[in-house]
Amino acid sequence: MTDAQGNLRRTLGTPPFVAVPLAGLLFFKVFCKLCPMKPQNPGGGSSQLLVLLICSLTGSAASGQAISPGPAGAAPPYEFHRDHDPDGIGKFYLGREIAQVMGHQAADWLERPEREAEEKPGLLLEALKLKVGYVVADIGAGSGYYTRRLAKLVGQNGLVYAVDIQPEMLELLTNKMAELNIRNVRAVLGTITDPRLPASSVDLILMVDVYHEFDHPYEMAQALCAALKPGGRMVLVEFRGEDPKVPIKPLHKMSQAQVRKELGVAPLEWVETSEVMPRQHIIFFRKN
Repeated sequence: MTDAQGNLRRTLGTPPFVAVPLAGLLFFKVFCKLCPMKPQNPGGGSSQLLVLLICSLTGSAASGQAISPGPAGAAPPYEFHRDHDPDGIGKFYLGREIAQVMGHQAADWLERPEREAEEKPGLLLEALKLKVGYVVADIGAGSGYYTRRLAKLVGQNGLVYAVDIQPEMLELLTNKMAELNIRNVRAVLGTITDPRLPASSVDLILMVDVYHEFDHPYEMAQALCAALKPGGRMVLVEFRGEDPKVPIKPLHKMSQAQVRKELGVAPLEWVETSEVMPRQHIIFFRKN
């Protein structure tokens, strides 16, 4: 993909997708020509994009009424709306529409040379204050852009779990680790509700421009917390939803207030928010 094409997509966003009404909760896949602007998973050229969508378009969901994913009071309810932002999946959580997921065809964009200048990842890595020997989980690791940087910081006695739900991404990632002779990374094929990490094993969980795409944010937050050690930290990096000047589609940005609202129902406490990155929040939580 050329820079001009990338910039155009960042401005215009996503093409429409097809939704098929079925009873209950349905998993289905839609291939798109272009993807919505989203640095975590933008696409390349005109290749099709695999989008994982979860919709329920019957009964009270079709009318926009709230539907609880479990017993009453167990979790904040999800809502489903037939009319919604084309960049989203029509599923809402605590007032926010969940964004579409981008596919492995986007991997070339993750490695774009200008990312260093646009996001300044070194500032994030410094803010994490990692120690040699840490166990870190890179959730939505993609091509391993951050994974390989984390691996260097934790050293050979440390470990990085690189978690993704797309086998194709993990193949790209493991090939890159082998090429660079990085041996302290363990690839993990997660699901949309479970990162499949060992319980109480992780010092720090990092999610860079990923959380807003979780199909099941409540379930994922709970599962991630279970993987943290007592006192372990969870760090979300999200483009600033409060700033209209950040050139990202609205559903692929989050405000600090919304992040804290959603993670407030998990066994976490907010620690601080850093604004050292040019366009992104770095929001720190600690396991209670």
